[in-house]
Amino acid sequence: MYSRRVRLQVISGSRVTGHMIPATATIGYRAFGLPPPVTGYLWTPPYWGFGAGVYGFHAGYWGLNVGFYGGINYGFGYGGVGFYGGRWAGGRFMYNTAVWNVNRRFVHNTYIDRTYVRNINRNHYSFNGPGGANARPTAREEAAMRERHIQATNRQMAHQDAARHNRAQFANVNHGHPAAVAMNRVNGRAFNERGRVAAANRMARNTEQRDRMQRQNANAATRNTQQRDRMARQNANAATRNTQQRDRMARQNANANARRTAQADRVREQRNNAQAQRTARADRVREQRNNAQAQRTAQADRMREQRNNAQAQRAAQNQRMQQRQNQQARMQQQQQRQNQQARMQQQRQNQQQRMQQQRANQQVRMQQQRAGNQQRAQQQREPQRRPVRQR
Repeated sequence: MYSRRVRLQVISGSRVTGHMIPATATIGYRAFGLPPPVTGYLWTPPYWGFGAGVYGFHAGYWGLNVGFYGGINYGFGYGGVGFYGGRWAGGRFMYNTAVWNVNRRFVHNTYIDRTYVRNINRNHYSFNGPGGANARPTAREEAAMRERHIQATNRQMAHQDAARHNRAQFANVNHGHPAAVAMNRVNGRAFNERGRVAAANRMARNTEQRDRMQRQNANAATRNTQQRDRMARQNANAATRNTQQRDRMARQNANANARRTAQADRVREQRNNAQAQRTARADRVREQRNNAQAQRTAQADRMREQRNNAQAQRAAQNQRMQQRQNQQARMQQQQQRQNQQARMQQQRQNQQQRMQQQRANQQVRMQQQRAGNQQRAQQQREPQRRPVRQR
């Protein structure tokens, strides 16, 4: 388990800025040469957390407020909850000298807030989950997690990439004893275990001496500060209670307004849907009526056309019958004329035959008369001839 803790600790730090660097990256460029991407933004360190049966890496980010970073004590003001290493004021970053050892002859943007010392998380876990830190996001941290964020800068990502490819930091290689447990700055010098202990001892001696001088010089100021802090805390608590009450009232009013708005929206949507349905029904009825009217009109047109066609057919039939009747009348007339002509021709023929018969009869009578006349003339001549013969 120790090997896993060390590995997670080193990876969680090196994934972005190193074990101690998230705080240094947050406070800006004056101390460590890494300015934030936007003035007024603070850094939320990354962490490893357990969920759904596996450990997952939660990347860090820049934001107006520090969010949840697994309850890990990274130091430099990151005690597990919030950030006490400094704050922004008027576009400048103010260093908390209760956390930072700064040279006040050159750095004047400082203040003292020992809340970090009182509220620091004393555990040494480097991950969140079973066997590690057992922390959950607070309401303020959840609100900060929903704010606008900016991802790690290019220098942070370069440091992360370098740490990712350093196999000496893997637990299966260093067996829980990494050669570098922290960096003095992004892409800076690595501290090994021995150098870290020596530096920590020197820092502890200097800090103890400085704290002793500060305690001697600041006892009265501390009492006044404590009194002012008590008054400020009381005022802050009263203001916080008032703010919380106002926030609750505002949330209640906002929720009521949201419910009323949602109800009004639902009613409006229902009305609109009902109006749309009525309009759709009216459109369908109108369309049906128009279709029925069009069908009736088309049927009437078809019937009219059929009647016209029937009338035209009857007229054509009557015309053809009239033509046949006229033709038959003409043929009858022609037949009558032919019959009349035939009768007239027959009459003429009969008349001609009668006339010929009459002429023939007349010729026969005339021939008979001539023959009779000739016979009588001959008979009259015969007696005159006989005597001549007798001589």
